[in-house]
Amino acid sequence: MTMSLRTHMGRARGLGSAKEGTQHWWHQRVTAVALMLLATWFVISMMVMAGASYEEVRAWIGHPVVAGLLLLTIGFMFYHLKLGLQVVIEDYVHAEMLKLGSLMLTSGACLVGALACALSVLFVAFGG
Repeated sequence: MTMSLRTHMGRARGLGSAKEGTQHWWHQRVTAVALMLLATWFVISMMVMAGASYEEVRAWIGHPVVAGLLLLTIGFMFYHLKLGLQVVIEDYVHAEMLKLGSLMLTSGACLVGALACALSVLFVAFGG
């Protein structure tokens, strides 16, 4: 006989781990660490660029490494935001339809925000 950590009721209902929590948790931690590094780079860059002209800032954003780091920052930021809001919604919204609608709206808003920011960086970087 094997020992199980599931309750009798859990075994009877077939309930168990959804096997998604660990991946979600790791994604939140990885994006948080990445954002700490990227935010530090961004804040230092803004302090260095303080007082720079529009043309200087535009040339700075046009550098491939800078544009890439800005795009990474945007991607990690909106993904981290989506993950965090998802946890809040799943924990505190109990009506299933409202929960589903809120999750879809949150995901869509994060995607639209990320695309708008990324397109803005690319527009400035390539001088469109």
